[in-house]
Amino acid sequence: AQARRPRVDAMDITPSNDKEQLSLQEGINAKLVQSGERERLKQLLRERLVECGWRDELKEQCKRIVKERGFENISTDELADEITPVGRATVPDAVKAEIMHSIRKFLDA
Repeated sequence: AQARRPRVDAMDITPSNDKEQLSLQEGINAKLVQSGERERLKQLLRERLVECGWRDELKEQCKRIVKERGFENISTDELADEITPVGRATVPDAVKAEIMHSIRKFLDA
């Protein structure tokens, strides 16, 4: 006899493992792409990052890194690898919150 799976409340969408988490993310992403909402959110994110000065700040950090290492001594990929974690870590919480709110609102609609 097969073991019975515990009943899951329809409102409980918390994934129980990494595989379920990935599947949930893929499903949300597919819904966002199909509806065109993903492009709208990307544009909103671009606008907010420019408005708050994040983009200019990151651009200046890139210039400093290139100047320190020398233009000939760093590739675009190396620069991207170095600056990406900094960029992700410095996105203002208010911008993250606005994007997450927009995603939740879309999913609830």
